[in-house]
Amino acid sequence: MTQPQAEPPRPPLPPFTAQSAAQKARGAEDAWNSRDPARVAAAYTPDSRWRNRSEFFSGREAIAAFLERKWAREQEYRLIKEVWAFHGNRIAVRFAYEWHDEAGAWFRSHGNEQWQFAEDGRMARREASINDVSISEVNRLFRWPLGARPVDHPGLTELGL
Repeated sequence: MTQPQAEPPRPPLPPFTAQSAAQKARGAEDAWNSRDPARVAAAYTPDSRWRNRSEFFSGREAIAAFLERKWAREQEYRLIKEVWAFHGNRIAVRFAYEWHDEAGAWFRSHGNEQWQFAEDGRMARREASINDVSISEVNRLFRWPLGARPVDHPGLTELGL
């Protein structure tokens, strides 16, 4: 009987520096902007625990199912994350994302997340608090083509958010 192979690490690994925390946040941002639930879920430990708004769940299957529901509702989703603080194996980020619902109404969702990482660089815990604000289409700030935010696109601070 063969043993399951350990998954390769997901650098950068803790403990984090300012540079590696920013790299981790940008990697998470790029993955979420792919809107690929399997890609995003792979960055978490198999038993990762989540709180997203008022939902509590754990495990990659639950994460992927949550993301499928989320992106079915939140259409044309575009996200920017920015490191707020870091220490050891934890990173706090603030974020904003824009999306519209089935009726075409636009929103900007603002929030913060606290992340705790396992030694292999996968996220073991994610806690997110999020508030949605209705915006008009002309007030959108995130107008790049769907997918990763271009390197030269301003971040949250530069956009005044």
